[in-house]
Amino acid sequence: METPVPTIDIISSFFCQATKKTLEKGTKKTVKYSDTIQAIPKISLKPALGCFVQFNGDYNGLIVMNFTANAAMEIYRNYMITMGLPEADLAKNFTSSEVVDTMGEMVNQVMGRAVRMIESKYDLSVSFGQPKALALNNSITLTPELKYSDNRRMVFAIGTERFTIELSMEKTEFISLNEVGG
Repeated sequence: METPVPTIDIISSFFCQATKKTLEKGTKKTVKYSDTIQAIPKISLKPALGCFVQFNGDYNGLIVMNFTANAAMEIYRNYMITMGLPEADLAKNFTSSEVVDTMGEMVNQVMGRAVRMIESKYDLSVSFGQPKALALNNSITLTPELKYSDNRRMVFAIGTERFTIELSMEKTEFISLNEVGG
């Protein structure tokens, strides 16, 4: 009998697809992700710009998106130009509130797309609040109140700039009743 794919890896795949689709639509740039998902011991907000949001419902977890300054500026710049803002009006520094707020909004859109995809496939839903985005000088390890034992990292690129998603979830397994005879 084949070993089933861990649910967190399935969820990671949905986040990869949602991130790619959301950022490509918003920036009109190609976004790629690595075919390798990394199992990691903990998740952290990392410099230069980190965004996080917890989700709760039929399954529970925490997502963190970490951007280098250049990756944040690349996404911000292309998103704003796609929205029709003249380049002369764009913020010049990743620490500006415009860039931080835009990255928080992008994470919000990624979350919305990912949870809709998961709900469509598994008929399980979650809710989440507004993602928090921070410009950072140092890493911050996040430890949610709930015990999340599974952690993954996914790596993305937009142009030559790289960024990551780190996902932490409670130990859970999605089992289809159709596959077990229910």
